[in-house]
Amino acid sequence: MEDGPSSVGTNDELAHAHDGDMAGGWASVSWSMAAQATAHCLTGCAIGEVLGMVIGTALGLHDAATVVLAVALAFVFGYALTMRGVLRAGVGFRQALRVALAADTVSITVMEIVDNAVMLGVPGAMDAGITSALFWGALAFALLVAFVVTTPINRWMISRGKGHAVVHAHH
Repeated sequence: MEDGPSSVGTNDELAHAHDGDMAGGWASVSWSMAAQATAHCLTGCAIGEVLGMVIGTALGLHDAATVVLAVALAFVFGYALTMRGVLRAGVGFRQALRVALAADTVSITVMEIVDNAVMLGVPGAMDAGITSALFWGALAFALLVAFVVTTPINRWMISRGKGHAVVHAHH
């Protein structure tokens, strides 16, 4: 998690986002706020995803093993990035882990399903090798599609005080 509450929205936006029962909850969360939350989540996810794809491809692992490695690392890096900010706010490790799990699990899961489906769906991308423009182009495209699909989900979750809204109670 980036330092400071501005990483997902203004304090007014966050105050509204924490109140999932308020009238117009969905409408009160800006697309900008949702996009910032998604970009934050995608950062950790992408670090793990890229690392897993590069390691699996470089080692010549089967597509399934490469995807499992990429997904596992995406969750590790995604949770770690969120925990970093929460820990800096003075929250203990166990509580920071709970916050990261609550904030990122749905978002990372959706991103991983989407970006791995795209990678597997682009002919030859998984076999192209890490020096190939096809590999990197497909991976960048997959992460972009994951961002586009996940942003409305994060907007909906934030409007109900879930997802990244949970993190901001600790800033």
